Amino acid sequence: MTRVVIAEDGVLLREGLVGVLVRFGFEVVAAVGDAAELITAVKEHQPDLVITDIKMPPSFQDEGLRAAVRLRQDHPGLPVVVLSQYVQQEYAADLIGTGDGVGYLLKDRVADIVEFVAALRGVVGGGTVVDPDVVRRLISRPQDPLAGLSGREREVLALIAEGRSNSAIAAALFISEPAVSKHVGNILAKLGLPPTDDTNRRVLAVLTYLRAR
Repeated sequence: MTRVVIAEDGVLLREGLVGVLVRFGFEVVAAVGDAAELITAVKEHQPDLVITDIKMPPSFQDEGLRAAVRLRQDHPGLPVVVLSQYVQQEYAADLIGTGDGVGYLLKDRVADIVEFVAALRGVVGGGTVVDPDVVRRLISRPQDPLAGLSGREREVLALIAEGRSNSAIAAALFISEPAVSKHVGNILAKLGLPPTDDTNRRVLAVLTYLRAR
């Protein structure tokens, strides 16, 4: 029997996953609500499979993904499947880069229970299962890293590259500071720069802008 640890902050989805897995013969040894609990549960139970949401408390950014990558480093060969609400190809690339025995699925796919369970078993068997929509995005990823930015976002990024603060950018573009903050957040997301503890994302965004030019 495959022993599973689930990490999902949404109680209804978490309990739903538990029910589905038990019904199909998996043994759920732990079901937790955040990344820290996930790390602890894996250490305690040594499962055969981990299923985790990408975005979890406290910031709801990429805690689940970072936990998954860390678990793959600490427990080589541990099968891991991450669930995402949206297609985020950078996250998929980070996970796939850890080797075989991983899965990246959109939560919509969970509705097709038979397909979902088959994907889990494929990952447990050492395969790599990636949602078709993610594959299409990875294949069609534009070569220009700035291609996904709107005209306004490019303007904001250019002013960031000049070293201007959000207030200075707002004054230059005749928009509000909250609008600038929103544009900056969109820029960082589109450039695939999720929050981390040890990097300055604005600096990385500027470097990406300068290289593109």
